[in-house]
Amino acid sequence: MFQLVFALDRKSCMLRALIFDVDGTLADTESAHRAAFNHAFAEFGLDWVWDDGLYTELLNISGGKERILHYWKTAHPDLREVDAGALQDTVNRLHELKTAAYEDAVNSGAVSLRPGVLKLMDEALREGVQLAIATTTSPVNIAALLRRAVGPDWRLNFTAIGDASTAPIKKPHPQVYLQMLHALKLHAYQCLAFEDSSNGLRSAAAAGIATLITPTRYTADHDFTGALRVLPDLGRVDLARLRRWHAAV
Repeated sequence: MFQLVFALDRKSCMLRALIFDVDGTLADTESAHRAAFNHAFAEFGLDWVWDDGLYTELLNISGGKERILHYWKTAHPDLREVDAGALQDTVNRLHELKTAAYEDAVNSGAVSLRPGVLKLMDEALREGVQLAIATTTSPVNIAALLRRAVGPDWRLNFTAIGDASTAPIKKPHPQVYLQMLHALKLHAYQCLAFEDSSNGLRSAAAAGIATLITPTRYTADHDFTGALRVLPDLGRVDLARLRRWHAAV
């Protein structure tokens, strides 16, 4: 009887889903995002320019609209909204311009998936492991990236998707990961998250999900204490290795 219970418990703890962040994790998108922000500022008639150093700092703020608002209020406190809602309206318009510029960049081939990502996803799907997305980016950004990388039916590969439209409370809050656990109908210990930033790690960890980190040059100096593994990319990672690491948690 003890052996039977142990076997059932072990089976229930098996890896059942991989949950991916998007920006920086599925693809090294941040340079394209930075260029798109700067394009939007210029198109709107602002003299704002986010260089690499500034943008690296701003990535501590999750969400594009939140990033713009934070920059506006801290770097340009002299700019005041004329009437109630005008400030947010301007932020929304800037973000629309930025999103359009980013989508154009992706469609032109400026962004591609990071090493090993597509191979790992294909292997997971073949072996019945579910895929999900947990991100703070907008639905249009996800669609632009994965439509280009995977094809027009990319959405069929994912059991669940959480994004800026479904999870308004941004990382490091665990809202988007908690939503994905509910949508997948799985416990945290049956899932593995993939992130590239400290905010992402903190978000997944707060939901109880073991997390593998693949930093980019923008997040290389972040604190990844508590991560399951920190790797340069997923190029040498397969499902068997993930299962071993996951089982040892």
